[in-house]
Amino acid sequence: MAADDNEGKNDSKAVKAPGGDLASLSHKERAGILLLSLGEKDAAELLKHLGPKEVQAVGATMAALKDITQSQVEGVVAEFLDSLSGQTGMGMGADDYIRNMLTQALGSDKASGLIDRILLGGNTTGLDTLKWMESRAVADVIRHEHPQIQAIVIAYLESDQAAEILFNFDEKVRLDIMMRVAALQAVQPAALQELNDILEKQFSGNQGAQTTAMGGVKVSASIINYLDSGMASELLDQIKEVDEELGIQIQDLMFVFENLIDVDDRGIQALLREVSTDLLVIALKGADDDLKEKIFKNMSKRAAELLRDDLEAKGPVKVSEVEAAQKEILSIARRMSDAGEIVLGGAGGEQMM
Repeated sequence: MAADDNEGKNDSKAVKAPGGDLASLSHKERAGILLLSLGEKDAAELLKHLGPKEVQAVGATMAALKDITQSQVEGVVAEFLDSLSGQTGMGMGADDYIRNMLTQALGSDKASGLIDRILLGGNTTGLDTLKWMESRAVADVIRHEHPQIQAIVIAYLESDQAAEILFNFDEKVRLDIMMRVAALQAVQPAALQELNDILEKQFSGNQGAQTTAMGGVKVSASIINYLDSGMASELLDQIKEVDEELGIQIQDLMFVFENLIDVDDRGIQALLREVSTDLLVIALKGADDDLKEKIFKNMSKRAAELLRDDLEAKGPVKVSEVEAAQKEILSIARRMSDAGEIVLGGAGGEQMM
């Protein structure tokens, strides 16, 4: 966490830069520094291999970088070259290195498509183009399609984008779409090909021989997690009215900010290293005392005291700002969970004090 002496952001594997310390830099900041040091052309070539979420994340980090020393730049580049040469032999086994690196960073599900684009030269499908579009524009594209097509699109996209798209439909359509998403299991290649042709005729998609797993109760829960609290609660109640058992299954899989109290101490400590103090202060303005104490006890005494002072000094905050901060922290927690760095729900390993 970014408190007092930056101890919360320190990475246990950080290395010393020539004349400077890389420990205060997050992984995203190091990636941003590396891209900036490469120059526009080479950086652009690398960004072509990233998906919209990764481009947005690294772009925002690059824009926020300031007061970076020359020694830190040299250290980042040296660290990258050392990592590359040590694990791949500068070309030998590079495919395995890329697969492992992306899987650890993004989780197996999110990394698979990116790995295919980099290593296998996979083409962008019509569905993939939707990931780069504004949510309102995607809603307009699928608005007049059959509800089953709408459900497939919603299940295919990332949960946060899917939630933003659902916001552009009325509650009756939202309910219908989410019921269909929850019922989805797999989609035949021919159906995906047809959908690609409908959505983006100028793009052709490559399908394998197997069906594509898509949708289901877990995906439904993930999407609803990204809706604002009022809309999420209303939609969940509507689902229960139609199918009470399904609604309970979705609710049991949902992970909200208050559920962080069930994450073990090791997981909380890892999460705090990725969350800025400013973001945490706003998010905790809407948290109960038990969760606050959980956070405090997993910080150093000095950092906890500073956080308490910041919370007391912080004036009134809009509910929308609190919810946005909490969702950003949850997004970080889910990414870390996908990468195997923490376990959501308190089922992690030995606790650390």
